[in-house]
Amino acid sequence: MFAIQCLKRLSVRLGATGLGCLAGLILSFAVSVAHEGHDHGDEKIAAVVSSAFPRVAARSELYEIVGILKDNRLSIFLDDAITNEPVRDATLQVTVGEAAAIEATKEPDGSYSAMLPDPRPTGAVEVIIAVAAQKGDDLLVDSITLSPAAAAPAPNEGRWVSAGPLGAMLAIAGLGLGLAYHFLKRRRRPAAATSAAVAASACVFLAAVSFGEWRSTAADAAKPPPPVALSDAPRRLQDGSAFAAKPTQRLLDVRTASAESQRVRPALTLIGRVIANPDRSSIVQSVYGGRIVPGETAIPRIGQQVSKGDVLIRIEPHLPVADRTTILEKVGEIEQLIAVAENKIRRLRPLAERGAVPQGQVNDLESELEGLRARRETVRNSRSDHEVLRASTDGIITAAKVIPGQVIQPQDVLFQIADPKGLWVEALAYGDTDMSTPVEATAIASNGQSIPLSHLGTSRALRQHASVVHFAIPEAPAGLNIGQPLTVMVQNGTPTEGLIFPRDSVVRSGNGETIVWVHVAPERFEPKPVRVLPVDATRVLVAGGLDGGERVVVRGTDLINQVR
Repeated sequence: MFAIQCLKRLSVRLGATGLGCLAGLILSFAVSVAHEGHDHGDEKIAAVVSSAFPRVAARSELYEIVGILKDNRLSIFLDDAITNEPVRDATLQVTVGEAAAIEATKEPDGSYSAMLPDPRPTGAVEVIIAVAAQKGDDLLVDSITLSPAAAAPAPNEGRWVSAGPLGAMLAIAGLGLGLAYHFLKRRRRPAAATSAAVAASACVFLAAVSFGEWRSTAADAAKPPPPVALSDAPRRLQDGSAFAAKPTQRLLDVRTASAESQRVRPALTLIGRVIANPDRSSIVQSVYGGRIVPGETAIPRIGQQVSKGDVLIRIEPHLPVADRTTILEKVGEIEQLIAVAENKIRRLRPLAERGAVPQGQVNDLESELEGLRARRETVRNSRSDHEVLRASTDGIITAAKVIPGQVIQPQDVLFQIADPKGLWVEALAYGDTDMSTPVEATAIASNGQSIPLSHLGTSRALRQHASVVHFAIPEAPAGLNIGQPLTVMVQNGTPTEGLIFPRDSVVRSGNGETIVWVHVAPERFEPKPVRVLPVDATRVLVAGGLDGGERVVVRGTDLINQVR
């Protein structure tokens, strides 16, 4: 009764506007209290954790081993300790903690697998792996931390404090405002009664929402937290090194090597091109010139194999009008002499038969007549005889500038023939470089292929301020073309001490430094700036930045360098 009198006095003093404000304050308080203890951060997806799977890793003089634990199964990757090449012919005995040793199973991808013992141990557990392989037997030991199975989280009892009592308070406030509305209506105060009704409705609505939210938060608290995404994706670490899990290394075919210090001559880089061996190449030219006439076979084209002595083309000689007239006069003169000789023979032959004339005189006339007839044929054929051009060497036609009906001049180059198995390299050496006795020379083709070279000689005459150096290719690879540019590496100069690695092991970092990647741990690679000198087409000399015995990535370096 006292509460009703207080509400009556309050409604009289505040009126409709005051009751509306009071209802707004209650609404604001209810909303703020209803959200107390409710964290929207639970709805965020857990961040991806890299290399989060438990693992064992160990290395000896023979082997390097990594075991990754997933779903109570230990996947074991066994590699060579020097080359990082997978070892697929081994037999592994795995001992986890105090359990008995079990033999690992070979997987199709070249790895091995073993199940954890049941019951599963917890805490720091020692893992011993005995290796028996063709390279040798070994024992590798490491420890792994195993956590117990995750239990379902208990419901959050704190929600009763933030949701249950709040709903009761709102329900009582709604009941009081309802009584106030009834009293004010009987006292004929419509404005105040309307405000009380609105406030009562708001309290009832907030009470229902509060109870519904409490039920939903209690149910959400009973659910397990979202699982953490596990990943072994390669990534760059904060110290600049790169992490690459063993499965990734197998996929990228990463190989390593270690080298001892050697003393070699650094290489000098020259720009060269492929030329034909002069002893095994030739050109085909016409001596007289004329018109090209097609023969019985097609005219040879580029790429066609020919042998020495093969007929290539025939040329019809071109004769000026004056020469044709001279030839006709010469033929007429010879025919006249033939006629005189025939008359003499007809007159003297009967006399020689009767013995009046020596037989030798008749024989001389007959010989003279045969000579005149031969001269006539020669002069006649000089107008129509074709010049036959033949191949001078064996090889392949590399150039053909011939078309049927074409008129050519004397000394025009019609064909070029070269033997693809006999090629040279012509290089230009600038500066004061002694190229008289190079130690070793190799060439690099555009596709990265290495070609051994043999030094032939160096010209003492300069061409474009450079010395001309010739090299022979003892075994020319297929696909090498005349005129193809090459990079020639010639060992020349003072011997230098350093470590020799393949050229592919050296890359450029993001800031332009020359670096190599060192395999410092089974799944970690560290970049190291180095100073390199070329040795030949496939090797470089690391003259500074590395110590002997370090494992350097020699294959897959570009892929490791791209890890971000």
